[in-house]
Amino acid sequence: MKKIVETIGFLVFIQGVGGLLFEWTGWFRLWTVVRHIDFLSDRGIFVSIVLVVTGVAVMVAADAIKT
Repeated sequence: MKKIVETIGFLVFIQGVGGLLFEWTGWFRLWTVVRHIDFLSDRGIFVSIVLVVTGVAVMVAADAIKT
């Protein structure tokens, strides 16, 4: 269970970083989730920062899970 939560946190973190890179440089436009959801695309930088912070929080919280 701990590895699954860490993996989910890592994927959320990577989506946030990819979204920030897309907003700043135009790269990674094919696989960023924020770009493909219409109502989030106007707030791309904010949503990407939230994804980065959420991903880090989930990865840190995974350490609290007892196996």
